[in-house]
Amino acid sequence: MSPQQLESIQRHPHYQALVREKTRLNWSLTLAMLVIYYGFVLLVAFSPETLGRPLNGGVTSVGMLAGVIVILLSVGLTGIYVHRSNRRIDPLNEQIKQECAQ
Repeated sequence: MSPQQLESIQRHPHYQALVREKTRLNWSLTLAMLVIYYGFVLLVAFSPETLGRPLNGGVTSVGMLAGVIVILLSVGLTGIYVHRSNRRIDPLNEQIKQECAQ
C-alpha cells in the first residue's frame, strides 16, 4: 500500500470515527478492570479480616466470593468488548475497507 493510500485512509471520516470508538472502548474497559482489580487488592491489604469472614457460618469466606466476582467481572468485560466490537467496530472497519478499495 502506498503512502498516499495510507494518508487517504487516515483522513477518511469513518477511519477517524473507528479510531475514536476503539480508543474510547479500550480505555473505558481498561479503567473498569483496573478499578475492580485494585479495589480487590486494596481490600486484601487494608481489610483482610473482612475477606476472612465466613459466609453464613459456612466454610466459604467472603474473600473467595470476592475473588470469584473479580473473575466473573473480567469475563463480563471481555464479553462487552466482543459485543461492541462485533456491533460497531467491525462493521465500521468493513465499510472503510469497501470505500477505500474503490
